[in-house]
Amino acid sequence: MEVHEEERLCGKWRFSCGLYSYSWRDVFTWRLLKTILMGQVLSLLICGTAVSCECLVKAGVETPMLQSFFNYALLLLVYTTTLCTRKGDRNILQILRTKWWKYLLMAVADVEANYAVVKAYQFTTLTSIQLLDCFVIPVLMVLSWFLLKTRYRLVHFVAVAVCLLGVGAMVGADIVAERHQGSRNDVVLGDGLVLLSAVLYAVSNVGQEHTVKNLSRVEFLGMMGLFGTLISGIQLAALETRAVAAIKWNLPIAVLFAVYALCMYALYSFMPVVVKVTSATAVNLSLLTADLFSLFCGLYFFDYTFSTLYIVSFLVITVGFVMFNAAPTYSALPQSGSGEGDDDDDHGGVGPAEVSADLRMSAGGDAPGAETPRAAL
Repeated sequence: MEVHEEERLCGKWRFSCGLYSYSWRDVFTWRLLKTILMGQVLSLLICGTAVSCECLVKAGVETPMLQSFFNYALLLLVYTTTLCTRKGDRNILQILRTKWWKYLLMAVADVEANYAVVKAYQFTTLTSIQLLDCFVIPVLMVLSWFLLKTRYRLVHFVAVAVCLLGVGAMVGADIVAERHQGSRNDVVLGDGLVLLSAVLYAVSNVGQEHTVKNLSRVEFLGMMGLFGTLISGIQLAALETRAVAAIKWNLPIAVLFAVYALCMYALYSFMPVVVKVTSATAVNLSLLTADLFSLFCGLYFFDYTFSTLYIVSFLVITVGFVMFNAAPTYSALPQSGSGEGDDDDDHGGVGPAEVSADLRMSAGGDAPGAETPRAAL
């Protein structure tokens, strides 16, 4: 009798911690490989924005809001226009009548997060930014816990710690390579801007996860394009009129602006697809490798010094990401994707049955018979 009681208690402990008797075949599935690859595609797109932005800064162009405006304008032209052609409850007018304030809040958070993190480079060091922007992950987990009803296990917290350890190795490589030097004017202000951007990104990402899993990817991107263009346009006119007028336009400058805008547009278009089959937290863990890709590009473009710690950091972050995705989380989100059956919301080449299975794995479907009420955002 005592033996059965011990087995029952051990089973409960393994269940709460996410420790199962998985074989390697159970862990390293096609779904996990696909998740890793999609996450690294997002990291490469962020790398493209970082490299093009740094090239613009070296060319004397510092217009973060203008760069963001081009991205939101592209979203407006593609996705907001698509919403305008819809009929019934999915039409843009009906969406604006019922949910305009939610998308306005998400757009404000997203626009200001982009602006704050770029602005922080003027006041603090690269090392501080790399460390502090990881703050988005614990904030995301807290917001997901209360707003999306996501329930994490011990293995997920350990996985996050492993990923942050990899970030520490990357920062150590920066220090060894003496890349930690930078402006130290108003460091407290710069660090505060990074922390503010992390919180705002978390708010935007949680709203994105709720929308794409319950409603529609096109609806989310269309509303972000509409309100993002409006907000960034007003802020651009208020803050960057002189900076834009001072730009000496030529072909290289135009190409850099185009690369930045297209990478951001691709990032915004593809990220909801990845969030839909995983979670906002998992996506942000995969994005920790974006700084590494930028550093590797910097070896060629900006004469950075190579360190083996960069490779170690990449491997450690990948291990943490695998750990996080190997064990499922519970969530109050619906087990299906868009409740409205959007045919135009592609799933990145994933069939409907596979998407449904992926969502159950990441959204709490591993509890048979459990009800999953729709979370209210």
